[in-house]
Amino acid sequence: MALSHSATGELKQFVVDEGHGVKGVSELKLKTLPELFIQPVERRLDVSKVLPNELIPVIDLSNYEDPEVMKSICYAAEKWGFFQIVNHGLPQDIIDGIKDATHKFFELSTEEKKKYLSRNTPSKNVRFLTSFNPDVDKAYEWKDHLSCFYVSDEEALQYWPTICKHEVLEYLKSCESVIKKLLEVLIKGLGIPKLNETNEPFLMGSKRINLNYYPVCPNPELSIGASGHSDVSTLTVLLQDHIGGLYVKKLDSDKWVHVAPVKDSLTINIGDALQIMSNGRYKSVEHKVVANGHDNRISVPIFVNPRPSDVIGPLPEVINSVENTLYKHFVYSDYVKHFFRKSTNGKDTIDFAKK
Repeated sequence: MALSHSATGELKQFVVDEGHGVKGVSELKLKTLPELFIQPVERRLDVSKVLPNELIPVIDLSNYEDPEVMKSICYAAEKWGFFQIVNHGLPQDIIDGIKDATHKFFELSTEEKKKYLSRNTPSKNVRFLTSFNPDVDKAYEWKDHLSCFYVSDEEALQYWPTICKHEVLEYLKSCESVIKKLLEVLIKGLGIPKLNETNEPFLMGSKRINLNYYPVCPNPELSIGASGHSDVSTLTVLLQDHIGGLYVKKLDSDKWVHVAPVKDSLTINIGDALQIMSNGRYKSVEHKVVANGHDNRISVPIFVNPRPSDVIGPLPEVINSVENTLYKHFVYSDYVKHFFRKSTNGKDTIDFAKK
């Protein structure tokens, strides 16, 4: 299909309405990037601000109850907002299975994938889309993704795509023990003895898993795979492939650090919800994903969240020992709606929660 670079409306129809996505544009083998995907300079990655010799912490989780390991997890959550874990216990066949299933979903025909566009899907808990929010994004991100909100096994097996639903569910369940270990350590760092029936729903009462696809991009330096943002989650558990492209903003600076893929690792980042619940002790950090001109990249984040109906704010155990509370209490779903009704813009969503 021939597309004019100036025909933005025509391109939007091809990408969004017809469900071809960014993958469909990539497969046109265009020599130059269409205007719809050219990002303002401030949203791209400024390579002059990348710190080439810095790495986010890599933590061995094999003995997570070791006081030194626990200290390193809490330190990473406070000073970086990001860290990678190795020896996390996830079976290799399950990791390989979710990667393979992700590729298989995006290799489906457009006719199959468009069944999961928001106007077509029979469940609002599963949807296929391009960019972050194509209804409001002025320049589109160079990314397609399938987003699945977990309600129950039965709902997932009924509505999630047949080609990947079993692998996605198995991976989601396998990550449960890792998530609990990390949250146990992090709340102990806040003076809370353990996960229990009172605090566990606030910390991990709901989960969303995305399958992300970043195809080969013409002029990748003009585009972005995911614009700078912080997650609205409690924690995000990210499985990335070997290609790389995730960059994290170093705390209290305008510098960026590449999250280089570490074999058999998972990347963990603190989300806004945990920054709020810890009254600012743990930090959610802005991050972005670059586009690239050589490889098709995939990643699989699990967003571990409060339940939509939960009222969240600084935890009582945290504010008992702190004079100033930085954040108000609010319904978590209101925060999420605020995040999704606009384009991403760094850390600005957290302003919603400030007192």
